[in-house]
Amino acid sequence: MNSTIDILKNHRSIRKFVDRPLEEGMLNEMIFAGQSASTSSFIQSCSVIRVTEPSARNKFVALSGGQKYIESAAEFLVFCADLERNRTRVLTKDVEADFSWAEQGLAATVDVALFAQNVVTAAESMGLGCCYIGGIRNDPDAVVEILNLPALVYPVFGLCIGYPDQDPDIKPRLPTSVVLHQGQYGVNKGSSLEIDTYDAQIKSYYHERTGGKLDIDWSGQMAKQAESQSRPFMLEFLRKQGFFQK
Repeated sequence: MNSTIDILKNHRSIRKFVDRPLEEGMLNEMIFAGQSASTSSFIQSCSVIRVTEPSARNKFVALSGGQKYIESAAEFLVFCADLERNRTRVLTKDVEADFSWAEQGLAATVDVALFAQNVVTAAESMGLGCCYIGGIRNDPDAVVEILNLPALVYPVFGLCIGYPDQDPDIKPRLPTSVVLHQGQYGVNKGSSLEIDTYDAQIKSYYHERTGGKLDIDWSGQMAKQAESQSRPFMLEFLRKQGFFQK
């Protein structure tokens, strides 16, 4: 329909990068595009930390489960929900404000996601590739230490950006008819059969992508994730950082 929609529909996670730095000004343009995203009540509660030191990147590789492309990407950014900046500015107005409510933490997290997706779209429009790194939440306390994060700031995810050194196929998404509900939830009675068909498509995709080494469909992948990726420490960590206390 137009070039922007084409960019969005052709998104792939890139995990191999050319050894080439970004051109001058590209990162700032991407960050400004992120700042231009919608923000709840204008709170602008996203902070981005650019990680450049090889030793720090190596630590992120380890704590994220060995994702080596964190080291090889031209840029590795950590996106943080940041209510400390707002708290500090509110104090200059002689107002004691409580930022520990669940709604504030939720709004800050949504802000980060919107910001980051704008960054990714901007990057891909420049011919760059990206890969989100949710694995930094495997050890959020270590991230706090590495990045010196204060209370009311928490790491939501990382992002690798660079020039692609691979051209992977686009991973098929659920049928639009399954995710778009009309009037009320669950009106589409045929969605189960459509997901069965989608499962077969995903199983074939993984089989081709891995040369037969991965034999799983989407529903099976979700079942595996539900069993093994709960990160039960996250609520305690978030509360320790000052979020979601009420």
